[in-house]
Amino acid sequence: MPVREIETASPDETEALGTALGRAARGGELVGLVGDLGTGKTCFVRGLAAGLGIDPERVHSPTFVIVHEHHGGRLVLQHVDLYRLDRPNDEEPFLREVLYGPGVAAVEWFDRLPPEAGEEALLVTLRHVAGDRRVIRLDARGERHARWLEAVS
Repeated sequence: MPVREIETASPDETEALGTALGRAARGGELVGLVGDLGTGKTCFVRGLAAGLGIDPERVHSPTFVIVHEHHGGRLVLQHVDLYRLDRPNDEEPFLREVLYGPGVAAVEWFDRLPPEAGEEALLVTLRHVAGDRRVIRLDARGERHARWLEAVS
């Protein structure tokens, strides 16, 4: 499956990468975000929102509520943050509906889910390099996500 590494030099560039993916989304995409605190996961999701036609200023980390549902664009964006959950399971009804629904699901701390949850996903790993620079690895798992990643080449 396709894998790309992209270096961004600012939060605006990280957001722009998310915007490009949001514009190419067709629905049913699952984005798994992995990275330490402050690596730009929420910034990336703001870009996804913008690409879907959703006001990116409405996107904030959903740490305390776990899921924020954003409407107003061409697809619904489900923004999930698993940071506060010890052992989340993608089989839990509320989570399964969010992760595998018809819109776009962006899940921060995706690595807390069981490995099989990421079999059909775009795994986005963000790593802080220095200053505002980030290395972002995009790993498309499954045909749908491979096509999605190819659409933004």
